Amino acid sequence: MRTLIAALATAAVASAAMAQPTPPIASTEISADGPGGTLKGTWRSPGGPNRPVMLFIPGSGPTDRDGNNPLGVAGIPYGKLMNALAREGIITVAVDKRGQFGSAGAAFGPEGPTIAAYAADMKAWIRQIRSETAAPCVWLSGHSEGVLVALVTAQDAEGVCGLVLISGPGRRLSDVIREQIKSNPANPPEVVTQAETALSALERGQKIDVSGFHPALQPLFNPGVQGFLISLFAYDPVDLLKAYKGPVLLVHGTTDIQISNADAWRLADARADLSLVVLDGMNHVMRRAPADRVANAATYADAPVFPGLAANIASFIKSKSR
Repeated sequence: MRTLIAALATAAVASAAMAQPTPPIASTEISADGPGGTLKGTWRSPGGPNRPVMLFIPGSGPTDRDGNNPLGVAGIPYGKLMNALAREGIITVAVDKRGQFGSAGAAFGPEGPTIAAYAADMKAWIRQIRSETAAPCVWLSGHSEGVLVALVTAQDAEGVCGLVLISGPGRRLSDVIREQIKSNPANPPEVVTQAETALSALERGQKIDVSGFHPALQPLFNPGVQGFLISLFAYDPVDLLKAYKGPVLLVHGTTDIQISNADAWRLADARADLSLVVLDGMNHVMRRAPADRVANAATYADAPVFPGLAANIASFIKSKSR
């Protein structure tokens, strides 16, 4: 099935949920021994036997297990989604990335953060979850950049039931950044030109001196993150999705101002057998938002998780777990 009609699925599941009492949600800290040290996350469970388990991978930058990011995202969007999934009967494990927040004690090697290192951590999480639950497999979900980590992890990890990919890029991340910079009318030509110089070099695996660049570009292409960007830009998500053979659900919101509708269609076209849920009015941080950029960005501070998002994810997972 290529496309699910999300609005109909949402209405049906929401009506059923209203008729049933909300089960209590057990939330606890969970740890895994990763390659670089102890990793931390939050386990949420509705209780009951034989529940599907989903491991959730956060997006880019300093984003914690609840989805908060000091650069502008608050109101625990991931935490709200995990609670909603628990109410739908799905056990979730949302984690802090290596070197950050609860996982701050886990170190990287001399090469620093890479997508491959994050994928190795996800494999450690899968092993830990399976050992604690005796689950035959774990569903792997990622948001934004976490989609790429999920795809890389799934290429050779044991015990992956399938993938739930939310607001993921359909191109190399360098192309996404390139488009974002070009499409922002506030960026002067100098910024666009210098960004292209940096992106082209990093795509070739070459670090670049950005000391003379526009101040707006200094954080993005800081020398300390260039090694990670080289790692990030090396992967094409479409190629990874074609290579993975398990069940896949793609989730995309029509008012996402960071990942375009075209990205969702590129991913959807990678495989004829995947499922696609398009949620009208959902933005990048999984909240209801208009297309207007200013009003859309205002919801990043706090808002409820998009209605029906959890129901659609849970419905897919349950349908493939029978």
